Amino acid sequence: MNRTVLYWLLQILGWGSIALVQIALGSLSPTGIGPVQILGLLVLAAFNLLATHFLRFIIKRYNWFQLKFPRLILQSVLAMLALSFVNIIAQILINLVFGTLNPEEDFEVLVILAGLFIAFLFYALWFLLYFLFHFLDNYNTSLKYEARINQIRLNHLKSQLNPHFIFNALNSVRALVDEDPDKAKNAITRISNILRFSLMMDKKQTIDFEDELNTVRDYLMLESIRFEERLQVVYKIEDEAYSYKLPPMMLQTIVENAIKHGISNLVKGGLIEIKCREGLEDDLYIQVKNSGHLHTPPSLKPKAGGGHGLSNTVERLKLIYGDRASFRIFNSENEFVITEIKIPKQRVTFET
Repeated sequence: MNRTVLYWLLQILGWGSIALVQIALGSLSPTGIGPVQILGLLVLAAFNLLATHFLRFIIKRYNWFQLKFPRLILQSVLAMLALSFVNIIAQILINLVFGTLNPEEDFEVLVILAGLFIAFLFYALWFLLYFLFHFLDNYNTSLKYEARINQIRLNHLKSQLNPHFIFNALNSVRALVDEDPDKAKNAITRISNILRFSLMMDKKQTIDFEDELNTVRDYLMLESIRFEERLQVVYKIEDEAYSYKLPPMMLQTIVENAIKHGISNLVKGGLIEIKCREGLEDDLYIQVKNSGHLHTPPSLKPKAGGGHGLSNTVERLKLIYGDRASFRIFNSENEFVITEIKIPKQRVTFET
């Protein structure tokens, strides 16, 4: 079931059930309960629903889930107290509108304190269930992410350490040992950087954009040794891009795909252009443009048994960012293929 639908269903069922219990208890009293009082209780339930929905907006807007536990408890208690006071005011206004207000009883200190206590208990129960649901859902999503990221890590290491890659990299270095020893040392350092980064990529869900870009530079420098004049690399990186975080090896995977399916198939080689810019809504747009032509759209669905490539990239984006990220690949002017990714500024939003 869609999370939004589930949220509203639980909200309606929860506050509706409380209203029904209050109506049932009222009907058992000696004086009974009239239609006007029933309507008043239903309006109060609607108020509680809207009040807690507004509170949910505040929680998500200011990212309470990232607060330390003592701070979270303090803010939650203060929020529940504030809502309880507003609830008492709402009850008085509802009784006033429906003509059921009894000033002698409704304004007694003990009655107000009892109303505050009951409202506080209701909101405390709402807080407990909401945060419990969030953390359980977050834990479940994290487990799926960890399983997926481990699969991607193994597949990537398999790809990076396959004999073809090692053969090309070492042959490129061997050709430089006598001709340009300094350049050969630099190439070995870049190979080491890539392999070390591959081994460390499962430590975090996201990494700094600069760290990912440095790995891509190392990789393209190695490929430049292999392709020589056949490979042109252009970087168009806005300064704002460095304030973002990316899933590790995501940009690397896209660039590898551009080399493997684009440049490698062209006799004269071609261009790899990496362009990163910030959008109007604090989103990072990453474009990898490579010479070539996309004859058939690649499969973006995960394959049975895994698979290293674009399908894993799409799956990781979905697990980490949900619907806030996007991925597309398309032809441009019949000469280039563009892979574009949109990533939100905030890292993870496991919404409920």
